[in-house]
Amino acid sequence: MILYPKLYLKSVTQITIEILKKNNIKALILDVDNTLIDYCRNMPDGIKKWCEELKKSGIKFCVLSNSNKKDKVENVAKILDIPYIYFAKKPFKKRI
Repeated sequence: MILYPKLYLKSVTQITIEILKKNNIKALILDVDNTLIDYCRNMPDGIKKWCEELKKSGIKFCVLSNSNKKDKVENVAKILDIPYIYFAKKPFKKRI
């Protein structure tokens, strides 16, 4: 099965509760690099507030990163208070 995006946004913070409800989405799996932090490991303004607001609306989160730098992924997940998996090796064509 090949999946194609139906929506393109400039920032993760543009994902609203209305978009999620309209599409019956109850959880988000997020990447770290260039999604939750930039190249210099800075979290853009608004990410934490965005995550907190969606959690209040019942949205679940998980960070899934290919990064093998546990400290980087763990720090982002701790700031946002969400679970994480690092060094995920996605997409992986073979069964793990």
